[in-house]
Parts: sequence; structure tokens; C-alpha cells
Amino acid sequence: MIEFDNASVTYPGGVRALASVDLRIPKGEFVVVVGLSGAGKSTLIRTVNGLVPLTGGSVRVGDRNVGAQGRKERRALRSDVGMIFQHFNLVPRMSVLNNVLVGRLHAVPTWRSLAGWYGSADVERAMNALERVGIVDKAYMRASQLSGGQQQRVGIARALAQEPEVVLADEPVASLDPPTARAVMADLKDINRSMGITTLVNLHFLDLATDFADRIIGLRGGELVFDGPVSEVDADVFSRIYGRDLTADDVLEGRAAL
Repeated sequence: MIEFDNASVTYPGGVRALASVDLRIPKGEFVVVVGLSGAGKSTLIRTVNGLVPLTGGSVRVGDRNVGAQGRKERRALRSDVGMIFQHFNLVPRMSVLNNVLVGRLHAVPTWRSLAGWYGSADVERAMNALERVGIVDKAYMRASQLSGGQQQRVGIARALAQEPEVVLADEPVASLDPPTARAVMADLKDINRSMGITTLVNLHFLDLATDFADRIIGLRGGELVFDGPVSEVDADVFSRIYGRDLTADDVLEGRAAL
């Protein structure tokens, strides 16, 4: 369970990113957050692992209050919350396998991680994660040699290597072409379904949201303006979230046609 209770974030300078958000996300749900740029989507998911601190209210992951965590507790929390980034955040010169093993840093002593000494069990977990996303054959290539879609799959595998309870994906397909974007979303949905990992994804493309989400959350100006199952979503709902009619730029297939 992820619980937002009156959660608010105001950045320095008075920019309000989240305004009194109340949400309950049950274990195992696949939730997509939509909204315009600047609506608070990235801020919302980054409060879950403490990358963005709240300025009001609370966020809980299970029985842990994220804002009340000390350094050691925060590290333990982040080991249970995998993060997938828009721009992959890989080390280009490192092998694919070593990039995935970064997801095991929480489980090995610091001196071993600095030396790059991982146990056979950690390597096996990393290889299993790569197999899960279909690129185990790339394990010993440099990350820089992979396509964008393959690099994002390495990012997913790195998160899986943590053996997380929750996966956060911050615009994971924004820099990918439409077929690759759909394939990456299908990977995330399959992992959610087969492994029961609670998954919270930020997306701009509305057709992807309706094709893959169990539930859609709409943010506008930091405020929660929609929260419901995909079956309740139509063009009027999206217009309420976006404050305007939909355009071709709001759907992946529309972008593909441009």
C-alpha cells in the first residue's frame, strides 16, 4: 500500500508542485499518472522514495512514513522501491551486467561494491532480471552500444535486481519511438502482473495510459483532478485533466504520424 495523506510540495521560490493530495494505491496495482508538463507528475512519484521531500502532509509505503526516515532507514526504503528514469541513467562505459548489478548495491558491503566484487547470487539475480526483459544476450556489451529501447530495458532490469516491492517509472518511454514505447510498457505491465509489484508510472501519451493502466490519476497544477479505473476514462475526462481538448501530440499514435 502507498498512501498520500494531504501531501504537499512547494519548491523554493513558492512554486507549488503538489497541493493536498490524498491517494491510496493498493499492493499490486498498475497506476498511470497523467497531466501536462509541470502538473506535478514527477514530483508525485519522487515523494514515494524521498527523492523529493514533502513540505506538508505525509507519504507512507507500507508501514513506513517516508518523511520520517533517517539516512539508514531511507536507504532501506529505496532498496524496496525501484526507480526507472526517462533518460535511463546508465553508466555508458560499463557493461550491461554491471549496470544491472548497481541494483544490488544495497545488499553488498561498500568495500565490495567499490571493488566491483559481487557474489554469485547477486550475479544470478542480475542475469535473471536481464532474461526477464529479453536482453540477457547483451549482458557483456557496453551500455553505450545498445539502442534506446534496450537501454531502458537495462534500467528496468536494474530495478528488478533490487527485488523491489514498488516500481516507479518517471516518463519511461518519452524518448522512445512508438513501437519501442509500447514494448517497454508491455514489459512493465507483464512484470506487474506476474510478480505482483506495485507500479506507478508517469506518462504523457494518453493512449498508452488507457491501454496499459488499471487506474489513472490525473494531476493539474499540482492538484488531483481525477482518480478512477480506465473504464471511466473518456475524452471529457482527459479534457478536464488537461484543461483543453486533446491534440495529436497527446497520443503516441498521433506523434508517430507527425
